[in-house]
Parts: sequence; C-alpha cells; structure tokens
Amino acid sequence: MRIGIYGGSFNPPHIAHLIFGEMLYEELQLDKMIFVPSATPPHKKNTNLLDAQKRLRLLQLAISGNERFEVSDIEIQRGGTSYTIDTINALDKVNKNATLYLVVGTDNLVIFHQWKNYQEILDKCTPVAIHRPGIRTDDVQENILARTKFVELPLFDISSTGIRQRIRDGKSIRYLVPDSVYYEIGAKGFYKND
Repeated sequence: MRIGIYGGSFNPPHIAHLIFGEMLYEELQLDKMIFVPSATPPHKKNTNLLDAQKRLRLLQLAISGNERFEVSDIEIQRGGTSYTIDTINALDKVNKNATLYLVVGTDNLVIFHQWKNYQEILDKCTPVAIHRPGIRTDDVQENILARTKFVELPLFDISSTGIRQRIRDGKSIRYLVPDSVYYEIGAKGFYKND
C-alpha cells in the first residue's frame, strides 16, 4: 500500500490543498492521501491559529466525498506540539508494510535538518517536495535532497494567511475554499476577529 501524508495547520483548508492532494495522489500512484491537521506546529508561531477541533471539522468538510482522501486527528488527539516523527511512527504502526510519502513544501525542506529526528523520518518515508516560489533547493542539505522526490505542480497564489486576511477585510473567500468550508466559516464567524 502507498500512502501520502499531508500535514499542516490547514488554517483554513483551501482549494490548493485539495488540488495538490489530488495531483499527488495520481503522480505518486497512492492508495490514499491522509491529511493530518497539527495540534501545535513546532515551526510556526501563529497566534491566529483556529482551535484544532474547528480546523479538523473544516478539513473533514473540505475532503468530504473524495474516497481517495482521509483525515487523521492523530496529532490533535496526542495534543501539544506536533512532531512529524511521532506521526510517522503512529501511522506506520497502523499501516504495516505501507510505503509512506511525506508531503512538504520546499520552504520546509530547507529547514528539514532542524526537525526532530529528521534522519529517522528519512529512513521511514520519502519526502515529496512541492515547489514554493522564492525557495532555492541548493539551500537544502545534500543528504536530504538525495532522499527527496520533487513533484512539479501548478503554482497557485492561494494561502491560508491570505484567506484569513480577506475575511478580516470583509472580502469574499468564495471559490478559494470548498463551498462547505465557505459556509461553515461564514456561519461560525471564524477568523473575523483574528
């Protein structure tokens, strides 16, 4: 079995997350793509982070109806700071003998050597890098580059940060997020007072 692991804060999840997930599913010939919302990301100091259970709900709404996708609340259940190695180990136990692919942006690849037990991560899964504008891969350590699979995906100028700013500015986020996420954010008033 081939499994993609797509972690992040998903604050909120948007259409680029879903498009990337779908394209990576096909490119890597996966059996499933697991989206893993973080409880507290170790490398992001985001004071605008929506409560984990609310982000989990938005992500569940976002992937609803796509049998290729799954959401795991493993990091939220564990609580505290989310370390990728702990998630990899837990998913590895549940999905014995699976080949694991870890989705990362090239911005994270540059600091990958700072991740907790990064060498063990490399031993247990293949990092799959999505290009981020302005990030040079020659800034990535050679031992990490050698183990990474690079995938060319279209560039979308869509970000969770930009979506939150649009909400604060009273602008529409329709079509930047799935309809179900759009309606949930509107109904609950998420991100208005960040």
